[in-house]
Amino acid sequence: MTVAKDTLYIGVNDRQIDLFEGMYPVPDGMAYNSYVILDDKIAVMDTVDAGFKDEWLEKLEKALNGKTPDYLIVQHMEPDHSANIQAFVATYPTAKIVASKNAFMMMKNYFGDDFSAKQIPVSDGDTLSLGEHTLRFVSAPMVHWPEVVTTYDEYTKTLFSADAFGKFGTLDTDEDWACEARRYYFGIVGKYGVQVQNLLKKVSALNIRTICPLHGPILSENLKYYLDLYQTWSSYGVESDGVAIFYTSVYGNTKKAVEMLAGKLQVNGQKVVVTDLARSDMSEAVEDAFRYGKIVLATTTYNGDIFPFMRTFLHSLVERNFQNRTVAFIENGSWAPFATRTMLSMLEKCKNLSFTNATVKIVSTLNDDSKAQILALADELS
Repeated sequence: MTVAKDTLYIGVNDRQIDLFEGMYPVPDGMAYNSYVILDDKIAVMDTVDAGFKDEWLEKLEKALNGKTPDYLIVQHMEPDHSANIQAFVATYPTAKIVASKNAFMMMKNYFGDDFSAKQIPVSDGDTLSLGEHTLRFVSAPMVHWPEVVTTYDEYTKTLFSADAFGKFGTLDTDEDWACEARRYYFGIVGKYGVQVQNLLKKVSALNIRTICPLHGPILSENLKYYLDLYQTWSSYGVESDGVAIFYTSVYGNTKKAVEMLAGKLQVNGQKVVVTDLARSDMSEAVEDAFRYGKIVLATTTYNGDIFPFMRTFLHSLVERNFQNRTVAFIENGSWAPFATRTMLSMLEKCKNLSFTNATVKIVSTLNDDSKAQILALADELS
């Protein structure tokens, strides 16, 4: 597949994987993207996951059509992109490796060899001429590892963006980009919003026609749409109007409260998304928490704490720098309801959160008082 002049796609689709990074369900698999630029000098952009070594090398050989690559450019050292560096070196021993200094240190950790005789270290603003194509390196530390560099081809105006602008799913998955890109972003990159903002500022000066990420489809149309979404996500802005409700319920009484609140909000004209944390993919829940501007947390006091799925969910938000949201609480407890207090303490580290005046306190089951509190909360959130 040609992605730009002299630039071919040589990545692979993984349809066997069920959990990416051992935790994110990927029902539509994953793409591990790699590219080759064919000029007077030939550059290969990253490798792929170890399980696809032979397929990748065959694709590379076919793309080369008898030629020999001059460079392997390593933008990111996670094994789904770097696992075949040794196989590449063994197959093409005259090629040089282009990477950041941090990447070469990581190669020593992974392979016991930093390939010192082949190293071409690069940093922010360095260039590499292939002939017509000049590659300009744009450092992207902590997007989302410290060694990351992205690469801009000045000739074709192509940005090879490492893990930025990636998404879950194989390349031939027919689905809306934003949903699985959002889940990918907030699950994997979301903690590093400041660093993503820094990268966006750097690339804003570039005339980009095509974005080639290491996961997901090549982006070549309506780039403003993708860049604007990344601007919103990395600045922790609100993407969609509405209220996202996240709950756990032991005997169904907290669930009844949530259903009552959701119904009232809908009557008030609000879009509502409801997630049972015990029965939902946690990464989908995290995605929705960062998508909407108002969230409701509803749970029980449990073992002197809060219900485990809610604790896991809140921990996931806090470690990803959750901020700039309105938060409301519903708590339930038969003899010592203090879930709201616990949830508030977990969110103390979060920036720019506002909390509703109305809260809901249920003692075992709904009664007139707690129903009135739900109606007041619905009005405040509307």
